[in-house]
Amino acid sequence: MVFSSTIFLFLFLPLTIVLYYALPAKLKNFLLLAASLVFYAWGEPLAVFLMLFSIAGNYLMGRLIAWSMAAGRAAIVRGTLVAAVALNIGMLVVYKYSDFLVFNLNSLLDLNLPLPNIPLPIGISFFTFQALSYVIDVYREEGTVQKNVFSLALYISLFPQLIAGPIVRYRDVDAQIRARKTDYRQMLRGVALFIVGLAKKVMVANVAGEVADQIFGVPVANWTGGMAWLAVASYTLQIYFDFSGYSDMAIGLGRIFGFEFLENFRHPYVSQSIREFWRRWHISLSTWFRDYVYVPLGGSRNGSARLYLNQLIVFLLCGLWHGASWTFVVWGLWHGMFLVLERMGIGAALERAWRPVRHLYVMAVVMAGWVFFRAATLPEAWRILRTLVGAGAESGSGYSAHLYLTPLWLLTAAAGCVACTPIPAALAQRALRAAPSARIRFSLRLAATAGLLALLTYSAISVACSAYNPFIYFRF
Repeated sequence: MVFSSTIFLFLFLPLTIVLYYALPAKLKNFLLLAASLVFYAWGEPLAVFLMLFSIAGNYLMGRLIAWSMAAGRAAIVRGTLVAAVALNIGMLVVYKYSDFLVFNLNSLLDLNLPLPNIPLPIGISFFTFQALSYVIDVYREEGTVQKNVFSLALYISLFPQLIAGPIVRYRDVDAQIRARKTDYRQMLRGVALFIVGLAKKVMVANVAGEVADQIFGVPVANWTGGMAWLAVASYTLQIYFDFSGYSDMAIGLGRIFGFEFLENFRHPYVSQSIREFWRRWHISLSTWFRDYVYVPLGGSRNGSARLYLNQLIVFLLCGLWHGASWTFVVWGLWHGMFLVLERMGIGAALERAWRPVRHLYVMAVVMAGWVFFRAATLPEAWRILRTLVGAGAESGSGYSAHLYLTPLWLLTAAAGCVACTPIPAALAQRALRAAPSARIRFSLRLAATAGLLALLTYSAISVACSAYNPFIYFRF
């Protein structure tokens, strides 16, 4: 089940909200846990047992770490932490990377081992990282050990952010799981954010994604330069509005149920450097790697050479987290390389450059990176990059960008380019502050509410009527 499906929008979510607010406070967590397991089992009936195994294993190891720390058993503490990390990373390796490892082992050693072909559970990277966050936070004494297994199960399986993020760290929601308050204002803010996220997904990401998929469905040898630019521009819009749309929906759902999740996307396409881009893009993932990988590796404490190596390691792992393919490895190292280059001096030069030049630099790097992220193979990615700069052979097979460049795409692209900046929110806030009376402010809020209802209506109709509604998180 996904947020942009009819079963979720018209049955699961309304029923869960009604029951949540009807039940007494002591039963709300149990309802959310049951709803979360149903949500996940709807599309992954067998994988839910893997999640339950993860919950049980991390619960037991968290308790053992806390007990051993209280008893002064340092060796048991360290051993249990290693076992917890091995359990969670081992699950990822088996379910996500086994085919990748066997394929490359066969290629390297000229073997013929059969590929395991283990189905990938949706969202395994998200809930595994959250489980790791729990045991590490308990070990660091940055979170209180959870003695209630149902509460830990709720943290790991909470459906708003289970399959699409943001990655919620245990220390950030520990207190909220134990006790939280909900009121109608918070609920309404959550509903508004959910509607905005749904509109991002349905009205922008799906439109741009359909064009991207159509062009990527054509052999790259038949692409023209215009097709390459249209495909990459469409995917650039799709991936941002899909990722940020799902994150907005998740954060909005969290608010409806009393949780405050941290912001996950902060207008990354307005960045003036790649370093700034990663402070704005998928914030929960970049901060997770910073706190649980980069800092333990030594961060920037051991000289420039070690700092550069640490950044490359982090982004190598970041690429692998997104998918078991060399294209994702290159995508991660691509970003890591530019972060290192900015540390080595390009960043200082950028600060003196004209702002449009800085922005063009960021978008060129990011869009080139998306080629590796979207392409099926490295040779395909390289051929697309060559076509983008005019080094590919122009197709004589009758394909042309004009076949895909529709008025709907042009309207969507224009709206998307504006919506991915802080401009709309800034104009709305300025209009409210400049309103000369309470009556006008009320009228503006009423117009905003009507706009949200219109977005919800259009998005719901689109979901119900359209056959194109991809879920691109299946790889994660």
